[in-house]
Amino acid sequence: MESLTSRMQGVQSPIIPVVGELIKNSPGTISLGQGVVSYNPPAAAREFLAKFFAEPANNLYKSVEGIPPLLTTLAEKLSAFNGIEINRENCIVVTAGSNMGFMNAILAITNPGDEIILNTPYYFNHEMAIAMAGCRAVLVATDENYQLRPEAIAQAITPKTRAVVTISPNNPTGVVYSEAALRQVNQICGIQRSCGESDRSIYHISDEAYEYFTYNGVKHISPGAFGNSSEYTISLFSLSKAYGFASWRIGYMVIPQHLLVAVKKVQDTILICPPVISQYAALGALQAKEEYLKSNIGAIAQVRQVVLDSLNRLQGLCSITPANGAFYFFLKVNTQMDAFELVKRLIQEYKVAVIPGTTFGMDDGCYLRVAYGALQKETAKEGIERLVQGLQNIVRS
Repeated sequence: MESLTSRMQGVQSPIIPVVGELIKNSPGTISLGQGVVSYNPPAAAREFLAKFFAEPANNLYKSVEGIPPLLTTLAEKLSAFNGIEINRENCIVVTAGSNMGFMNAILAITNPGDEIILNTPYYFNHEMAIAMAGCRAVLVATDENYQLRPEAIAQAITPKTRAVVTISPNNPTGVVYSEAALRQVNQICGIQRSCGESDRSIYHISDEAYEYFTYNGVKHISPGAFGNSSEYTISLFSLSKAYGFASWRIGYMVIPQHLLVAVKKVQDTILICPPVISQYAALGALQAKEEYLKSNIGAIAQVRQVVLDSLNRLQGLCSITPANGAFYFFLKVNTQMDAFELVKRLIQEYKVAVIPGTTFGMDDGCYLRVAYGALQKETAKEGIERLVQGLQNIVRS
């Protein structure tokens, strides 16, 4: 059979299914791999499904950008939690998860050959989306603590730059970017760039899927709340993490009003409209009292401490950067081993799974992402003990 040549050959394969296959072939493996939470959506999410079924017309297509009650509820949430006011300059589009929001944004603002600045380590699906769109990811390294380097970002800008992407709290590192750094990036993006005979601004794409997951008194900051940034800030949000909504596939984006027509073209082509039944569930989830998030994220904070206490025994063997957000730690292992080979050995010999740093663009050294959101405290303790023992034995042998 003739081999197929397409643009997809230049796109990396998603790592989660690859690691998932290794786990399947090694029964009893504890996964510290995929970034999901262990808890279920609020009860109101299921209760609102009755409202969906009570209206026969809900079987028909609905608005491309989302059903009005959900848009209204999201506007209230954005104002109360993020400080983002919905007005004539911006608008909300509900998506099938925030990954779709990112793809919508890239297709709406770029032409093939344009550049998008990613800070490394990057989120692999962002890099994949940029490649699929026929654009180029320009990589800017973060500092030794995985914090942004605004000066380096500014230096990486060319006439082909269309956006700078930030993720805070961060996947894969778990760090939370400071307000000062995010303001600097936002200001850089607001500067008009000359492109041929026309002026244009560079967009700041702010991925905030982990907005509720902060620890030690650290507060989440939304660049979309900064003054005069509505025209060039694209904010991405998700219910997958905080509301246990991974398979329901509901996210949303706040975009400049002038991008709405372009984004609707993308979404109408790929999706037509977000699944209406999931939008009703989302509407229910957002009715949950503050205690729902407080108790569930509080439980994850306890798991985080268990993981951190164990990882601290690897000092000298690994570099462990402080991380006050999301539910990840990103380890630099002091070894010449290939990261994926190390991951395979940890699964096969110690029955614990993590994700190699190469998939996040970290090729210079051996890095591992450790995810702890999906586990109860006792399982997490067992999994992290296996990881510590495995790294001590494999790396030192």
